[in-house]
Amino acid sequence: MSRIISFRGLLADLGIDTIPLQTNNGLTGYKIVKFELLPYDYASKNSEHLVQIWKVSQDPTAAAATLIDFSDNRLLAAGTMSNSTTGNVYPPRGTVIFENEVFNQDIYVTHVDKGVSEPCNYYIELEQMDLALDEATVATLKDIRNND
Repeated sequence: MSRIISFRGLLADLGIDTIPLQTNNGLTGYKIVKFELLPYDYASKNSEHLVQIWKVSQDPTAAAATLIDFSDNRLLAAGTMSNSTTGNVYPPRGTVIFENEVFNQDIYVTHVDKGVSEPCNYYIELEQMDLALDEATVATLKDIRNND
C-alpha cells in the first residue's frame, strides 16, 4: 500500500535541509512524485535559484554546488527558478525528478542563489511504499555505496 507524504521548507542561500526518512528496519521506501519551487520575496529581489535533492549530505558552499550533474547517482531531483524585478526574461523554471529512484534513508535538500542570496521555498511530495526484504536490502546497499 502506498500513500503520499509532503514536506515543505524555506532554505537560505547555501542552505541544506535534512528530510528524516530512515527507519529501523528499512522496509519503508520512498520516491519523489512532486517537487516545486517558489521565491521568498517575489516582488523586490532578483534571484537565480538552484535547489537539488540528494541521497547523501552535500556541502552547498562547495564550488560544485552550482553544477547539475545527471550522471551523479546521488542526485534524486533538481529544480531551477529565476525571479526578476526589472522585467528581464529568464529561462522558465524547471524541475527534473528521477521518478524510478526508490530510497529508504534520509534525503537532503540544498539551495544556491546566484542572484542576491535570497532564500527559496520548496515543496516535495513523496510516495511512501512498503518494501519487501530484498527491495529494502537493495535500497540500503545503494545508499551505502553512495557514501563512498
